[in-house]
Formats: sequence, structure tokens, C-alpha cells
Amino acid sequence: MVTSQVPGTMLYKLVVMGSCKVGKSALTIQLVKNCFVPDYDPTIEDSYHTQLVVDGEPCQLDIVDTTGSEEYQSHRQEFMRRGQGFLCVYAVDDIKSFVDVNIFLDQLRRIRDTDRVPLVLVANKTDKADCLVTRELGQEAARSFRVPFVETSAKTRPSVERAFGELVREIRRFSVQELRHRRDAEHDRGCGFTPCHIM
Repeated sequence: MVTSQVPGTMLYKLVVMGSCKVGKSALTIQLVKNCFVPDYDPTIEDSYHTQLVVDGEPCQLDIVDTTGSEEYQSHRQEFMRRGQGFLCVYAVDDIKSFVDVNIFLDQLRRIRDTDRVPLVLVANKTDKADCLVTRELGQEAARSFRVPFVETSAKTRPSVERAFGELVREIRRFSVQELRHRRDAEHDRGCGFTPCHIM
């Protein structure tokens, strides 16, 4: 569920995941600090906080930047349990990172024990000339996962805010769906096995 932190704002707990060197930290820092960090510094776990306005509503984002290393898989699994929504990032100049998306999604769905998880697939490093994963491949993968697809560049910033904004929208959409499912389930339990009559 989405929880309130500051009056008038909603708190969203987001997790950024993906293979090593796809630009997870650079994307997050570009959003939070509006700057590009060119040097690669392997992440184990970093937390960031920022505000964003999505569809006219202010949001408080609590972002966890996770490691892509298998060595710290237990850390990543813990954040998969606790996160409300997930950015799954691959780099367009790294085919393996694109293939690895399947591993991250399978792990996420296994840990959450559901196929219904708020998630956005992000193609990063679109400023690179040596693109190995085409837009069409990314779009096809997103369709198969039934999630939104966003192309970004942490270096030049296009669509960085949009990626995080789309994830907020997914969380909101899932929250509405969960509420509807709960109401339907309660209604069914209230009716039992006898027909319901509206008076």
C-alpha cells in the first residue's frame, strides 16, 4: 500500500535493479541531484530521497539503488520483498544485461509470489552510438512482461523523470486494482452461497 509521510504527499518505496554497469546509480543520481556521474563505482546498497510531481500530485520518493552483483543477492532479495515498485534497467550497449532482465523478473515474481508487480522496464544509455539492443526488442520484451517501457540516458537526462513517474503511476494503478479485488472478495464472502438481492 502507498503510505503518507508528509501531509499532502504520498510516500513511494522504489527499487532500482538490473545487472552491473547498466547505470542504475547514474539514473538515480540524475533524478535526485540533476547531474551525471561518469565514474563507475560498484553499489552494494544506496538510498536516495526526492520529491516528484506526477499527474499534478506531489510524491515523496524513497529510492533504493541495489547491486547487480550475485555476491550480494540476499540484499537485493530483501529489497524485492519490501519495495512497492521496481525499475528494471538494462543498457542498450550490453546484450547480456538485456537477457538478465528475465532473471531479475523471475526472481522478483518468485519472492513476491505473484506475476502482478508494479514494474517499468528501462533501456538506459541511449546516448551510446554502439546500440546492440534495439528499441523494438525492448518494446517486445515490455509487451511480453505487460509493463511500461521507457528509454533513457542518465548522461543526457531524457526521460529520466518519466521513468520514475511511470513507476509511480503503476503503483497507483496496482493500489486501485488491489482495493477493487479486496472489495470484490469481501462482497463474495458476504453473499456466501446464496443469491444476493439488492433491496
